[in-house]
Amino acid sequence: MTPRRRTLLPRSAAGGPAPPASGGTTRSAAGRRRTSLARLALRRVLAGLATLLAVSVLVFVGTEVLPGDAASAVLGRTAQPAQLERMRELMGLDRSVPERYLDWLGGVLTGDLGNSAAGYAQGTEISIWDDIRGNVANTLTLAVLVVVLMIPLALLLGVLAATRVGGTRDHAISLGSLAVVSLPEFIIGSLLVVVFFSWLDVFPPVSLVPPGTSPLERPEILVLPTLTLLGATLAGSTRMVRAGMVEALRSDFVQMARLNGLPERRVVLRYGLRNALAPAVQVFAQNVQYLIGGIIVVEYLFSYPGIGKELVDAVAIRDVRAVQSIAFLIAAVSIGVNIVADLFVLVLVPKLRTGRA
Repeated sequence: MTPRRRTLLPRSAAGGPAPPASGGTTRSAAGRRRTSLARLALRRVLAGLATLLAVSVLVFVGTEVLPGDAASAVLGRTAQPAQLERMRELMGLDRSVPERYLDWLGGVLTGDLGNSAAGYAQGTEISIWDDIRGNVANTLTLAVLVVVLMIPLALLLGVLAATRVGGTRDHAISLGSLAVVSLPEFIIGSLLVVVFFSWLDVFPPVSLVPPGTSPLERPEILVLPTLTLLGATLAGSTRMVRAGMVEALRSDFVQMARLNGLPERRVVLRYGLRNALAPAVQVFAQNVQYLIGGIIVVEYLFSYPGIGKELVDAVAIRDVRAVQSIAFLIAAVSIGVNIVADLFVLVLVPKLRTGRA
């Protein structure tokens, strides 16, 4: 009887069937991963646009339901009836609420934020964007400076604490960050003013920026606001990086890498830090959103002319159009940062893309 012949499949080094000779399957899988990531990115962007639309409705309704007459708040109690009527017409208060909303939203989407009510009160037309763009640049300058310092410092301190869990270095970093994060921004800023101005007299207590100039022309005025914001954001980021690193360094794949004789520095940076970045990215994004949001307390504390201070001034004089436009810009940047953070996490952690998009 002739024995039956069996065809043996080639085995890979891991013991399973060897991959096909052609790269078709690999290219197909890579194409599916790219498609999945693109689909997830599209979903995040569409969700962000829907959220921004909802925010525009809430901002508009929130400013419209405020009691009192906005025209009277802008002109003051001594305004004459004819002046009030003219101001209501200029501010669009004589039109219906849906018409005002569509006019404002259409202008924002086309880059026209409208004119400031404060300009109308002075008898001139002042574009809101021309009025706030210098403040926007000042806030972005301060926020970028803080982010450039915060992220590497949080990674460094978090890794240093996690690699010596329970040691003196870990306790010093953890207790120090906990003490700082428990203090409000105005307390941190006030303490810095006492130390660096009242005692040492090395940095100014106010951060005035003349119109038409950049805060970078006088770097010393940025020191105290930057340190205050670092105190408010660095502590939480450091603690999150430490927690992620501790969990990652205790995982099985890190222990296996150590048993294989890999250098500890490579294990920490390549296997530990990369897997700890996913939760830390979300904290970084929240801190960036906070910074872009205006840093109202810090800007007012140091008299720094940023977008947060501009928003408070617009609220004080009841400049409805300016409040709506500034709040919309802040929301747009905040949502954009959140989308970028979500996509970055998806790139860092491929297993999050295995679900259906």
